[in-house]
Amino acid sequence: MKSKPAKPTPSPVNHPAHYNAGKFEVIAVIEDWNLGFHLGNVVKYIARADHKGRKMEDLRKAKWYLYREITRLQRQMDQANKQLALAS
Repeated sequence: MKSKPAKPTPSPVNHPAHYNAGKFEVIAVIEDWNLGFHLGNVVKYIARADHKGRKMEDLRKAKWYLYREITRLQRQMDQANKQLALAS
C-alpha cells in the first residue's frame, strides 16, 4: 500500500498556507504536470484565489498568464504554418 506524502509544515517562504489548502501543494502539482511558467502561474493563482484574500486580483493574474500562453502558442503555430507554406 502506497503511503501519502507528509503534508509540509506551513512556512511563509517554503510552504505558504495559501498554497497548501488541499491535499496537494501547488508547486508539487505544477512540477508533476510539467506546466511551465505561464500555465504554472495560472494554476498557482487559481489555487490560491480563495485563500489569500484577493480573489479578483488572483483570477485576473491567472487570466493574464493564460492569455500570454495562448499568444505564445498562436505565434508558434503561425510560424510553423509560415515555414510549411515556404517549403511547398
